[in-house]
Amino acid sequence: MAYSEAQKRATMKYNAAAYDRIELRVPKGRKADIEAHAKGKGESINGLVNALIRDDMGLSDAEWKEAQP
Repeated sequence: MAYSEAQKRATMKYNAAAYDRIELRVPKGRKADIEAHAKGKGESINGLVNALIRDDMGLSDAEWKEAQP
């Protein structure tokens, strides 16, 4: 099934309302290393970074997902 323009707009609207974006810069050539490392752990880069930050902050998965005012 094709991904319609309406679905794309709805997804973009949801993501804008539900998530904050953080840009991460790494040395040139390291992106592939990071992708391979994340894949080896069964994660995406985003999932790996979120898990590392969550663990470093000492938060449970539920606490991490809970929105802060």
